[in-house]
Amino acid sequence: MIDFIIVGNGLAGISFAEIALQNNKSIFVFDNNSQPSSRVAGGLYNPVVLKRFSGVWKAKEQIDFAFPLYHNIQSKLNVVFDFELPILRKLFSVEEQNNWFHAADKPNLAPFLDAKLVTSSYSSIDSPFHYGKVNHTGYLEISILIETYTNFLKSINCFSDDTFNYDEIEFLEGGIKYKNIKAKHIIFAEGFGLHANPYFNDLPLDGTKGELLIIKAPNLKLDVVIKSSVFILPIGNDLYKVGATYDWIDKTNTPTQAGKDELIEKLSELISCDFEIVKHFAGVRPTVKDRRPLVGTHPIHSQLHVLNGLGTRGVMLGPYLANQLFQHIENNIPLEKEIDITRCYKKNRN
Repeated sequence: MIDFIIVGNGLAGISFAEIALQNNKSIFVFDNNSQPSSRVAGGLYNPVVLKRFSGVWKAKEQIDFAFPLYHNIQSKLNVVFDFELPILRKLFSVEEQNNWFHAADKPNLAPFLDAKLVTSSYSSIDSPFHYGKVNHTGYLEISILIETYTNFLKSINCFSDDTFNYDEIEFLEGGIKYKNIKAKHIIFAEGFGLHANPYFNDLPLDGTKGELLIIKAPNLKLDVVIKSSVFILPIGNDLYKVGATYDWIDKTNTPTQAGKDELIEKLSELISCDFEIVKHFAGVRPTVKDRRPLVGTHPIHSQLHVLNGLGTRGVMLGPYLANQLFQHIENNIPLEKEIDITRCYKKNRN
C-alpha cells in the first residue's frame, strides 16, 4: 500500500508530490492533461494586490515556503523555471503616487513595495507619473516545471496519463483501492476539473476564464514586468506574455475573439510600438467566491482530500497549501480556518 494517489499534476499536485517525496512517502500521480490552467497561466508571482495596493493573505509565509521548494526541484531536475524579475506598476496620477507612498509605509507591505518611485523611461510606454516597484516578484515558466516534473515521475514509474475514474475507488479499512493500486489517501488537485468529482463537486468552486497572448515586439525592449490594465512580461527573444482577461461566464478552455480584442485594445493603450501576435491561449482558473482556497478532508471518507481553489496566485499558494494539507493528514495539525473546506459544509448545513 502506497501513501498517496495524487490526481492532477499542476502547481497544486506537483507541490504535494514533492513534499510527500521529501518526507519519504510513496506516491502515484494521475494527470490526463484535461485542465490546462497551470500550463497556460502567466506564472507571475506577486505578493501585492496592485489594483488596491493591499497585501496578499499570508504573502510572506507563502514566499518563505514556496521558493525553497521550487529551487529544490530545479536542483534535483537540473532545470531552471523560476525567473526573478521586478514588477513595475504604472501610476496614473499624483493621487496614485501618494497612495503608493502610504501603502509602502505599512508594516505588512514595506518589505514588498519600494518607497522610491522608478523614474526610468521605456521608449514605447508613456508614463509621466512614473512607476511603483514591487520586490520579491518574478515568474515561473510553469510549462517547463510541469513537463520536467512529469518526466521525473515517469522515470520513477509513478505517473499515468489515464483519466481517473471515480467509480473505481473501493474503500478499504485504512485506505482505498483504485484498480491495482492500494493507497492510504487520495489527493484531488484537479483544478476546475473538480466539477466532475462526485466526492467534492458540492464545493463552491467557481472558475474564471483567463486569456493571454504571446507577442513579438522587437522595439519594446523591456527587462521588467509592466503592470497596468494588463501585464507585459518579457520572456526573451523579443517575446512577451500579455494578460489577462477575466470571464466569469464562459467555462471553456477555448480562446475567443472577444478576449483577444480586449487584450489588443488594452495593450495598444499602453505601448506605442508595433507588435505581432504569436500565440493566443486560454484556461479556466480554479477560483472560489469567497477568494479562499479549498483544502481539506471529505466529511465522510477520511481517505479522500482536496487541494484546490488556488485562483490567480497558484505559484505562491500551491506549495504553502500543499504543506498545510500534508501536515494535516500526517500529523493531525489543524488547517487554517480560512482555507478549510469545513467552512463550506457549515454554510451548507445552515
